[in-house]
Amino acid sequence: MRRIVSLLILVPFALVVALLAMANRVPTRISLDPFTPDNPVWSVTGPLWIVLFVTFTVGVVVGGCAAWLVQGKHRKAERTYKREATRLEREVERAKAQEAQTGLPALAGPRGR
Repeated sequence: MRRIVSLLILVPFALVVALLAMANRVPTRISLDPFTPDNPVWSVTGPLWIVLFVTFTVGVVVGGCAAWLVQGKHRKAERTYKREATRLEREVERAKAQEAQTGLPALAGPRGR
């Protein structure tokens, strides 16, 4: 099911990208110099579809890095919880081994029982 949904999304997207690339083959100048518009020092010339593709790729990379940085506190909390769970599992195993060895409960149960 997931593969079908992927195909229903990716095939039309690929078709649109291919059509965009074929329709925009004329070289386009992208200028990064606002002071000399006639002869810019900072400019790149290339097909518009390449400029759009590079812009999209840079946006995805910057967005991914921003999301990764924001999620850092969650990754740190997960590491802390995993360490705590491992410590508690070892403590339970040690208590079970001690109970099996001595025959006495290693951990006191709740009062009133």
